[in-house]
Amino acid sequence: MTVQDPRAEQTIALSVRQPAPGATVLAVSGEVDMVSAPTLRDALVNGIGDGGTFVVDMTGVTFLGSAGLAVLVEAARLAQRENAALKVVATARAVTRPLEATGLGEVFSLHDSVDSALG
Repeated sequence: MTVQDPRAEQTIALSVRQPAPGATVLAVSGEVDMVSAPTLRDALVNGIGDGGTFVVDMTGVTFLGSAGLAVLVEAARLAQRENAALKVVATARAVTRPLEATGLGEVFSLHDSVDSALG
């Protein structure tokens, strides 16, 4: 499934796949800002509610703003309540820098690849 947010000047693309039972990978690309963050939030809330391991692959993200960071924090709290494992794949500086600058890099289970997150 790919979703393009019509409200966003720059679109955010989301792609969901289930590589194994109990594992979901949400690939995110584009800019995660205050306009596109609600679309990401909806995908995370719906996916994490299924439990298991939920991987957010942010290798295609070109910008991660404060609204996107807030969505990730909310998703981490939801995952904890649902006994789900939330893992974030982040390699691009556009994602790793805001996570490090806010201290959130220590909050999330960060990985350098989807295979690593699923392993």
